[in-house]
Amino acid sequence: MKSQDEIVAARQVDWRELETIVSRAEALHHLDGPSISRAAALYRSLSGDLVLCRARCTPDLVAYLDNLAGRAHSALYGAEPFRIPAFWSLLTRDFPRTLRKNASFFALSSALFLIPCAIGIVLALFVPDAASQILPRSMLDGMADMYSKGFDEGRGEGADSAMAGFYVRNNVGIAFRCFATGIFFGLGSVFYLIYNGLNIGMVTGWVTAAGFGRNIGTFMCGHGPFELTAIVVAGAAGLRMGYSLVITRGRTRLGSLRESAPDIVRLVVGAAVMLLIAAGIEGFWSPSGAPPPVKWTVAALFSLLVTAYFLFAGRERGRAR
Repeated sequence: MKSQDEIVAARQVDWRELETIVSRAEALHHLDGPSISRAAALYRSLSGDLVLCRARCTPDLVAYLDNLAGRAHSALYGAEPFRIPAFWSLLTRDFPRTLRKNASFFALSSALFLIPCAIGIVLALFVPDAASQILPRSMLDGMADMYSKGFDEGRGEGADSAMAGFYVRNNVGIAFRCFATGIFFGLGSVFYLIYNGLNIGMVTGWVTAAGFGRNIGTFMCGHGPFELTAIVVAGAAGLRMGYSLVITRGRTRLGSLRESAPDIVRLVVGAAVMLLIAAGIEGFWSPSGAPPPVKWTVAALFSLLVTAYFLFAGRERGRAR
């Protein structure tokens, strides 16, 4: 039967190696594969050592090993704590990469949203009373009245702040429904993408038919690249979730959903940030008294920025590994 001194002499090198690994400032999942495998092997050996030491060693040594085992377990299996650099990495690298990886869902979501939107505009412009058969006439008339005067004189600062808060709640609500209802095997996301696209198209067409198309276009152009894209991204996340529940590839539905969860979370977080940006623009810039040519120029720059971000952000430089 080994004594404590013999156990320490035989095992302390591995204990120190494991302590060195878990004490690094760098997160464990950022290490290379062999280092992670080595840490896992050392942790399994430590678990056996701990059982042995509890029966034969002093409380001080047991407490040390217990603490080391807890730190190693957290490093290997615990959730990573929130850090600003990690959030920044998600926005600058992981989110655009994930969207490109799920480009087919994004394309489908775009079609489900934009085609009904275009149909809604055409119906409202060229089919009498089509919009009023789908949306309440009072709401349509209210929207036309709201855009009848334009925004040449801007809007009060207090009103801007209040409306920015309203836009956050409204836009997040729309995007959340497009995403969360994907749990119904994707059918909920399909419905809300079509529904919201058609509604937005109907309202835009109705206001344009009333003679105020320039006003609503100038108002929407600034925040549209962020807001509409975010809604489509949220819909893509819902479709991805629904797909994982239908196509399980031999897993249980819960296991398939768990496997796709990282991609879904990245898409949802990225869409939420875009909606916050859109709400700020919609609350303060869109209703400002800036000349329409300036607003359209800024809108074009925003569109180029969003497009370039999704196409190029997060790509590896130099040779592929």
